[in-house]
Amino acid sequence: MNDLSSLLGALDEAQTGQQEVVIATVVKVEGSAYRRPGARMIIAPMGEATGTVSGGCLESDVSKKAWWLTANGKPSMRTYSTGEDDDELEDAELSFGLGCNGTVHILFERIDPHAASLVVGVLREVKASGTGAALATVIGTQSERHIALGERVAIRSSGQVQIEMRERWLATAVAEDLKTVLDARRSATRTYESADGAVEVLLEYIAAPRRLVVFGAGHDAMPLVSMARLQGWHITVIDARSHFARPQRFPEADRVLSAPLQPMPELHGMVADAAVVVMTHSLTQDRHWLGQVLESTPRYIGQLGPRSRTERLLDELPDQAREAAARASLHYPVGLDLGGDAPHSVALSILSEINAVFNGRTGAMLKHRQASIHAVDVTLEQARELRMIS
Repeated sequence: MNDLSSLLGALDEAQTGQQEVVIATVVKVEGSAYRRPGARMIIAPMGEATGTVSGGCLESDVSKKAWWLTANGKPSMRTYSTGEDDDELEDAELSFGLGCNGTVHILFERIDPHAASLVVGVLREVKASGTGAALATVIGTQSERHIALGERVAIRSSGQVQIEMRERWLATAVAEDLKTVLDARRSATRTYESADGAVEVLLEYIAAPRRLVVFGAGHDAMPLVSMARLQGWHITVIDARSHFARPQRFPEADRVLSAPLQPMPELHGMVADAAVVVMTHSLTQDRHWLGQVLESTPRYIGQLGPRSRTERLLDELPDQAREAAARASLHYPVGLDLGGDAPHSVALSILSEINAVFNGRTGAMLKHRQASIHAVDVTLEQARELRMIS
């Protein structure tokens, strides 16, 4: 979902021009694939595309076929094989002979600028609110007379449940399962059995853009902000020094605040579930901001500087702050051990560690990883276990 802003930008442009577009969504993956379920492309009438559904292997064909596949206005599914060439594939499948040994199922949907679209509405709300949502999409059905491809149920970021599904029993079951997906923050798939046959549904968690709060507006914060922007994150920069905390110095940040060293009532909401990096190069500022942050609930806290310096800071904080630092697994020295001491190298190290923490990874070399290098799709039962753990 890091390309959410670009996708919505393409949708806004189409809306302004009163043009239809096609949304191509990865809804199922078997084996190895570059993108996971929920990856989307927007295809404009002339074939211009925004977003990706693979590592660049499938995009050309997706763009060429999108309008033909949705010519009747109905959703359409297409299957792509990235394994070896296979002459036995059905006509509906396209083999690319890439040797990646994966199968990617893509749902194509025509979006009318004059009609409401549940998927577009949910994407817009997630971006505007900064809060995740859950979206269920029928991706396989044995009885299109009762249940059609592309029917949906959503739990929007506001908590509202919205149903665009004809069968009430299925909508009720799906809505309940979406709560699990929303709490676990993991997408899942489930097959529901009906009298007319099985119905396969993608239960998709749509995450809001990650948020990064940087305390410190020095020279080395600039590449950190720039690199985070490349990932589509929402970025706030805070510093007590007004000559540093200026929007002109950080044009890629969403907010730049000059704040005095006193309690900020709005700080708790600002850093909740966010990544926080404290890097003011000032003992007084670092002590103040680190203490404030440790009273809140960020998902990641990193402190720049040598280990001994941070431990000195912690020794000078109240007992409850030190206990919070232990509970939060404060990252110090911040970053992964990549080497290099230039500002861009430090920024890369910090962002690499944040990504690893948010993705539940160690940050080690992939050549030493025994499991799949991509996120593994989970069943609803596994999502329930994740929900209980979290």
